[in-house]
Amino acid sequence: MTDEPELELLRRSDPVPAGDPRWRDRPLDARTELGLRRLLAAETASEAASEAAAASAPRRTARRLGGLVTGLAAVAAAVVAVLVLVLSGAGTTPAVAAPVALRPLAGSPEVPLADVAGAAREAAAQGGGTGTRRGSHVMMWSMGMESGPGARPPVTLPEEHLTRWNADGSGTELVVATDPRHPGEPVISDSGGAPRTVADGEVLHRAAYPPGTLPPYGRSGTEPPDSAKQLRAYLSQVYGCACAGTPELVDALASLLQDWTPGPAGTAAVDELLAAAPGLRPAGAVTDRLGRRGQAYVHDAAGLRRMLVLDPADGRVLGIEETYTQDRPEYRVKAGDVMSYQAWMD
Repeated sequence: MTDEPELELLRRSDPVPAGDPRWRDRPLDARTELGLRRLLAAETASEAASEAAAASAPRRTARRLGGLVTGLAAVAAAVVAVLVLVLSGAGTTPAVAAPVALRPLAGSPEVPLADVAGAAREAAAQGGGTGTRRGSHVMMWSMGMESGPGARPPVTLPEEHLTRWNADGSGTELVVATDPRHPGEPVISDSGGAPRTVADGEVLHRAAYPPGTLPPYGRSGTEPPDSAKQLRAYLSQVYGCACAGTPELVDALASLLQDWTPGPAGTAAVDELLAAAPGLRPAGAVTDRLGRRGQAYVHDAAGLRRMLVLDPADGRVLGIEETYTQDRPEYRVKAGDVMSYQAWMD
């Protein structure tokens, strides 16, 4: 009998593949929308027969929502993922699935950050690979939130950003609405000021910049250094980060990785800074949202959990996730909701 936790055994024995289209979290298709309208009409007729005609409109709305959820449960007859619904009257944005927080594999080895930093420094010493380059390629999942009376519920906005800059200060930027977890499926975008459904792969932003737009090495005029000590000073100079605390350091490094793609030596410097960060602890092996295996490192502060996913072989930062650990009623956010996730690619 294995000592592996029973819940993990159940997950592995689940006969339904994760990619099965029947259970994907995605905007509702036309057939499902028609079914929901029929359920809604049936619920409304039932209410009319059993309730006083003087019932208020807000209460009718609440009951209809309850009937809709009940109908969905009956139709699905399965465990339903948590959905973020935008209910804003006519032109309502379809439901969109919020990403589930990454969970390290139970019982997997926890690799110390110092070991990862050592592996990164060794990889840098061996040479090979490309040096630090300006620009980045990153997938982003971010939560769009509103507060105050009439605020819409949060929605998750997936985008892919590709930025390239040249030595002469010319460059290009491309932003595409896409979610690699559900290829080909519509996604939600807030381009234009309000959440709406767009086709997978729709270009949200494209720009080309002539020579001289940026100085030779970006906003600071200097390429990030390959020394951890000098990199800390660089983060202070360029991003205004005193970096006395781990949250500030992680946020500054996220900004750095938006502007630059570090080479092996630069990656080692990043890892050495993280290895010295207080409260950043190993959490075991994890598979990121692009299907890559890495090591997770987490830090909790002020109601927010930051998780870094690193490649233990060469120390590259694969992703950074921010998850609420406390309810935020003013934003209609609950503990466990993912605020943002970034996944860097080569």
